[in-house]
Amino acid sequence: MRYLKYILLLIISLNLSAQKIDSIQQLLKTDKEDTTKLKHLVYLCWTYRSIGSFDTALVYGKQGIALGNLLGNKKYLAKAYSTYGNVYHDESNYSVALDYYAKALKLYQEVGYKNGIGASYTNIGLVYFYQANYPKALEYYLKDLKLRTEVDDKPALATCYSNIGLVYVELSDFKKALDYYLKALQLNQALGEKKGLGDCYLNIGIVYHNQLDYKKALNYYLTSLDITEKTGDKQGIGTCYTNIGNVYFDTQDYPKALQYYLKDLRLKTEIGDKQGAAVCYSNIGDLYVHINDFKNAIRYSDSCLQNSLQIGYTEGMRIAYENLAHAYSKTGNYKQAYENHVKFKDLTDSIFNADNSKQLGDLKTQFEVEKKEAELKIKSDAEQEKLKAVSLEEKKKQQVIIASVAGVLVVVIIFSLFLYKRFKITQRQKEIIEKQKHRVDAAYEMLHEKNKEVMDSIHYAKRIQNALITPEKYIKNSLNKLLKRNT
Repeated sequence: MRYLKYILLLIISLNLSAQKIDSIQQLLKTDKEDTTKLKHLVYLCWTYRSIGSFDTALVYGKQGIALGNLLGNKKYLAKAYSTYGNVYHDESNYSVALDYYAKALKLYQEVGYKNGIGASYTNIGLVYFYQANYPKALEYYLKDLKLRTEVDDKPALATCYSNIGLVYVELSDFKKALDYYLKALQLNQALGEKKGLGDCYLNIGIVYHNQLDYKKALNYYLTSLDITEKTGDKQGIGTCYTNIGNVYFDTQDYPKALQYYLKDLRLKTEIGDKQGAAVCYSNIGDLYVHINDFKNAIRYSDSCLQNSLQIGYTEGMRIAYENLAHAYSKTGNYKQAYENHVKFKDLTDSIFNADNSKQLGDLKTQFEVEKKEAELKIKSDAEQEKLKAVSLEEKKKQQVIIASVAGVLVVVIIFSLFLYKRFKITQRQKEIIEKQKHRVDAAYEMLHEKNKEVMDSIHYAKRIQNALITPEKYIKNSLNKLLKRNT
């Protein structure tokens, strides 16, 4: 029932995808020669590539590139180059893919589109990784990591950590690989990114597998398989099959190992993954060597070699030569065994020579130095920010003090103006009072003068009266004398 549910979901998904493809194709018929049409062409290239229709994808991709050049839209032209390169990458045509990735990177750098620059670093790193050029792969992965750290792009950072971990697995530095995988797992858990989680569980399983902890490895592989089946990631499902097969192979359960290898081979053939198919042929050839079925060992190892030569897959060639050398030696064909062994050794030396080891060490040192510089810059920036904050706080305090003093001054000025106004009013009132007093005094003086004149007149009249009228005493005395005479 569970697999039926996945099949139904896949059918629904494919139907929806087909409907959208039909819709976009209808729009193309009426699209003008503008950015909208360019976006539609890039979308169709990407979609046909994702369902394994590489020829159709290349047709739309080529049209997109032509239109992008005509419009001069660098950002979407870069997108067209990148998607076109993805198709060649999926076809394992790495040299052509690398050429288009480089063109995309140049245009993204010209327009300063950081997401595009980071994606180009990853794509170029993947090509070098599949070509077993691990120093170059690590160089571009570290460039991407530095850029994603600067912009704090957590989903992309998780991918960077996983990619760097893959390089360290190939170099057998499992401790470092596990450190990077755990960082990726932590980020994907926080983001709830299902596909990323599936990849992380798979990668961690690979580390434990290489450390011969088969139980832990198998648990991580099965967890990854469960997640990838739910997300419908065919590439991831196939990779889980191979790694589960590897556990059974290493624990000498060859029938189960072969069962999972064949499942992966069918899936990789179905989706047109030539490199994945080469890995499957290699694993099956190696298994037949171990069970002494040298005829099948040579057949599958030769299929691995032919696929690897066709797509330039160096690691596939190296392992194929090793398996062929072993199988031919067991069948007594020592000439073929020797020739294949020499080719195996030459490729091994070219991949893991001293120059590559030094280059990897230099890249690692360079990254650590740049990381330290970035940390010091961050610390310096933090201190600068702290100083700015303190300075800003002091400035605010000064502004508060200045504002307070200014406020007090304004109050004092207003109060002074009020007092001055009151003073002027009082002054005017005083002047009026003074004037009124002068007037009163003048009136008083005048009244006094008038009063004096009146009194003087009265006194003068009295003197005249006194002079004209007989004194009362004289009258009284005269009357008394008269009375005495009569008596």
